[in-house]
Amino acid sequence: MMNVEHIHHYSHHLGRDMNIRVYGHDGLPIVAFPCQDGNCYNYEGYGFLDNIADYIDGGAIQLYVVDTVDVESWSNVWGDKGWRAWRQEQYFHYIVEEVLPCIYSRNHSGKQPITFGCSLGATHAAIVFLRRPDLFGGCLALSGAYDAKYFFDGWMDEVLYRNSPVHFMENLPPDHWYVELYNQRKPIFCVGQGPWEDEGRRTTAILRDQFNAKGIGAWCDFWGYDVEHDWPWWKKQIRYFLPYLL
Repeated sequence: MMNVEHIHHYSHHLGRDMNIRVYGHDGLPIVAFPCQDGNCYNYEGYGFLDNIADYIDGGAIQLYVVDTVDVESWSNVWGDKGWRAWRQEQYFHYIVEEVLPCIYSRNHSGKQPITFGCSLGATHAAIVFLRRPDLFGGCLALSGAYDAKYFFDGWMDEVLYRNSPVHFMENLPPDHWYVELYNQRKPIFCVGQGPWEDEGRRTTAILRDQFNAKGIGAWCDFWGYDVEHDWPWWKKQIRYFLPYLL
C-alpha cells in the first residue's frame, strides 16, 4: 500500500492554514502543483497516482502535493490586480521558504526537489524553478501558460513581472550565473498541439527561443496535433519524462 502522509500547517507568508499530501517514503522529492484552483488532493482525484505508483512505492520518487491560492490570485478576475499579483508573490515565498524546509525535514535522498505541474500547475512549477534554480534540481512543466498577462487582461506591474516567465527570462542577461545553473539542472517543458493547448504552445515556443538565445539547454517538447490539454496525455507524459529526471 502506498505510504501517504497529510501535513496541515499554518503559513506565515499567506496568513492561513495550508495542506500538503506526501506520497511515498523516500526518493527524488517532487513538489507537485495542482491544476487551476486545485488543492493537495488533485492528483488523487484523477487517478494520476495510480499511473506512477511503481515509482512511488519503489522509492524512486516522493511526491509533495501542495494546496494553491489560485482563487485569490490567478483566477480572481474581479479582484484588484495589484493585490492578486502580490498574493501570487506571497505564494511563491510560501513554497520556497516554508514548503521547501518541510521537504528537507522529511526526505533523506540528498537530492534537490523537482517542481512539477500540469496546466496552471505547470506555470507554478516553471515560476519556482526558473526563479530559484539554486534550490531546485529541475522542473517538469506540462501544458503550462507562461505569460502572466494572459490571466490579468494584459495588465502587469513589477510584482507580476516576477511571476511571468516569458518576461523575466527575456531580460535575463546571457552571462547571468543562473544560466550555468539551468544547464546543470533538468528543466522540461512539454505541450501538446491539440485542443485547448493554444496558449501553452505559444508561450512554450517563446521560452524555447529565449533558452536557445541564451545557451540554456532546456528540453522543450512539442507533442502531436492530437495531444489535448487533459489528464490522459499528462499521465503519458510523466511516464515518458520520469526516467530522464531520475
